[in-house]
Amino acid sequence: MDAPAEPVTTPTPIRGYFGHPLFDDPSVRALDRVGVIDVGSNSVRMVVFDGAARSPAYFFNEKIMCGLGRGLAETGRLHPDGRARALAAITRFALLSREMHLTSLTMVATAAVREATDGGDFKAEVEAATGLEMLIIEGEEEARLSAQGVLLGWPGARGLVCDIGGSSMELAEVGDNTVGRRVSSPLGPFRLQKIPGGKKGLRNHIDKTLKELRDVVGGDHKTLYLVGGSWRALARLDMERRSYPLTVLHEYRMTPKSIRKTLDWIKDQDVKTLRARTGISPERLALLPIAGVILRQILNVFRPREIFVSSYGIREGILFEQMPEQLRARDPLIEASRHLEKSMARMPGFGRKLFDFLMPLYKTVPHERLRLVRAACLLHDVNWRAHPDYRSESCFDTATRANLGGLDHQGRVYLGLALMNRYKTSGTDSRLTPVLKLLTEEEIKHAIMLGRAMRFGAMFTMGGPADAAELRYYPKKKKLELILQPGAEPLFGEVAAQRFQALAKTLGVTTTQRVARLRKAQSSSGSVTGPSSSSGWSPGASSGDDGSD
Repeated sequence: MDAPAEPVTTPTPIRGYFGHPLFDDPSVRALDRVGVIDVGSNSVRMVVFDGAARSPAYFFNEKIMCGLGRGLAETGRLHPDGRARALAAITRFALLSREMHLTSLTMVATAAVREATDGGDFKAEVEAATGLEMLIIEGEEEARLSAQGVLLGWPGARGLVCDIGGSSMELAEVGDNTVGRRVSSPLGPFRLQKIPGGKKGLRNHIDKTLKELRDVVGGDHKTLYLVGGSWRALARLDMERRSYPLTVLHEYRMTPKSIRKTLDWIKDQDVKTLRARTGISPERLALLPIAGVILRQILNVFRPREIFVSSYGIREGILFEQMPEQLRARDPLIEASRHLEKSMARMPGFGRKLFDFLMPLYKTVPHERLRLVRAACLLHDVNWRAHPDYRSESCFDTATRANLGGLDHQGRVYLGLALMNRYKTSGTDSRLTPVLKLLTEEEIKHAIMLGRAMRFGAMFTMGGPADAAELRYYPKKKKLELILQPGAEPLFGEVAAQRFQALAKTLGVTTTQRVARLRKAQSSSGSVTGPSSSSGWSPGASSGDDGSD
């Protein structure tokens, strides 16, 4: 094998939350409509990304299971029927792309076209029919782009990315927001169907190849990120076996033990029943037996401790390639939440004001929890158009079902529960009980508290709660204080008072309310400055040692 290329250096992610909104920046507007046509060994897909590019929104997404790589190992040529279907699909995509007025369109072909003796002829045929350029990329480049797709959704990803297609499998090392060592191999299900020696011969061949790959990318990777349709199908079956309550594949976590149980379980299942229950295509199911053997051997050779599924891969990696460095450094969850607020909330920009107002409640929370609080504040009003009777459920579905990067399943449920309680104070819907099992009792309590806090702060004032009052929280004293600005007293009406008390009850604290008094401080011109409380408080002052516990 060739020596691996030098790692591509990109900046360490900066978790900037409320800086300049980059989706409005001229340098990023060029990413508004980015199209990618991915000509794979098994499928041909076109995706058009739009909107909050750091956490991609899918303006268009269509896939055709063409099977270009079927029979490649025997004939050395693209499958005739697959070639015809792929050409028809790409021709359609070319016409659609012109109707959508894309700012850029990239078409890449991977292992089947790269290795087939008639791959060059197919490239020429496609280009003549569509006027589009087809880039036939090398295996290591495919590995790099797939790994970049993982980094787009996981800025903190560290471990080994494994991308499986119909005719090849790529491995790439990721960490510190960079792609390191990478390698391509012929371990695709189409290529392995004719390995001699039966099941034992297949296992030995895969095992030998994987050990050679380990010499290139290293074997000390605690986390494995799975990319590709076969892996997603296996993960969906793992969910089915476990009766997992949230069927969102992105960032779904598995263990080696769970995967082995699922691979054994699949052998005893009826294929038609699995199709009906999971929606997996027959073409994908046909490749699962060999894909399962590959994954079992990967677990044996690389011994990862945990495995995650990534819905992002080569197509998202091509989007990542076009991003300016300042956008790559942003948090995908926060950028997507900000974009949703701008396009769907009544008062875009209020989420930041709400977060600033509630910050005294969260001075010592861990970073990962704090970013969920920020996201919740940005999303707190995006479902306001839903019918009042279903608004809270709509909030829950937005968080748990939306295409949000940088958010694991526990984070989705935490956000959903918090947003639900922003509109609802009478408990949770019984249909959500299975999903809530993904959280601990303490996490459920915190999510409900966040919801009650947003419920109070969001409707206390329409201009920005921090302009009208300040919260002070003293956990050791079990006390919550609201200091109103002079003239803001009428805002603390009956409904606001009820919501303030509901928040205090969730926190398990007593409450006090008072009005900040004006402090007469003479400036050099003799003017009177600034309101203050009797304790000498002025806007922006610290709430004291107790408030920082």
